[in-house]
Amino acid sequence: MKKIIIVIVSILVVLLLIVSLYFYGLTSVSKTSDIVSINIKEGMGKKEVIKELTASKLLKSKFSAYIYVLLHRNLIIQAGEYELDRNFDAKEIFKRLNEGTLFVDGVTLTFIEGKRLTTYMEQLEESLGFSEEEILNTLKDQDYLKSLIKEYDFLDDSILNSELYYSLEGYLFPATYNFSKKISIEDVFRKMLDKTGEILAKYQKEIADSDYTNHEILTMASIIENETMRSEDRSIASQVIYKRLAENMNLGMDVTTYYGARKNLGEVLTEVDLKAKNAYNTRASGFLGLPVGPICNPSEASIKAALNPSSTDYLYFYADKDGKLHFAKDYDEFQEIINEYRW
Repeated sequence: MKKIIIVIVSILVVLLLIVSLYFYGLTSVSKTSDIVSINIKEGMGKKEVIKELTASKLLKSKFSAYIYVLLHRNLIIQAGEYELDRNFDAKEIFKRLNEGTLFVDGVTLTFIEGKRLTTYMEQLEESLGFSEEEILNTLKDQDYLKSLIKEYDFLDDSILNSELYYSLEGYLFPATYNFSKKISIEDVFRKMLDKTGEILAKYQKEIADSDYTNHEILTMASIIENETMRSEDRSIASQVIYKRLAENMNLGMDVTTYYGARKNLGEVLTEVDLKAKNAYNTRASGFLGLPVGPICNPSEASIKAALNPSSTDYLYFYADKDGKLHFAKDYDEFQEIINEYRW
């Protein structure tokens, strides 16, 4: 009987010790404030997140964190760039990750698909205080761009082309981002490129199997994005682009003319704009192939459409006043569509 009591007491002592260690492991790493920036990427599992938090010295005990997560199965960890304090205990840290409380002092920005980098620049200037000059200098910094090419496998020397208006146009994925107010413009771009990498990784095989580079696919996607208002038109517009390229025809896309003229969509295009010889204007006489680069930052849907053109056989399309595209297989049919929907 005495041995049984000793065994029970020993077990209780061990359990008490384990419980004590568990709760101790949940306490804060530091008693003083020490802000740490940490990036929780989309798709990271809870174990990966705990490993990242531990490496950043935000958790006292990896073991306690694992147990805490197991006991709180409804806990959802939201992706984003967080500013966490080392004097937060583990419960507070996981509470913030669950609620998406990103920063002690930060900014949330939503970049809309189909917009140009100039629009994103205005947002960055207004919300994070970067000057236009600072942003443009970064986009022209060859050493920085070459470092990005080494860092991201979907980038190549195409972004170094001097004819590009903006080197990273088309590569900054439109989404909602959370930025620390202390972030540099270089890291803003890196964060957006990280997202682009996640998206393109889904289509790695399709891109590899295509006859086009990442740069060309994004260029096509950007045209599709600006030319279409309805999701059902995307893959057919994509087919028109492919067919025109295959037949060595001028693409003749108005949206490229707008970009080449540095005009906003909807503004009046002049004869000078339409005939202008630049690296973007596919309506100019003698212009063959794709523009030198993307004309906006396309959505995933347009990237997917650029890789999956429809099986139709159209050569032309025309948008009516509601943005619906009407497709034609030859020029005569195209003219009939224009006459029907122009007014």
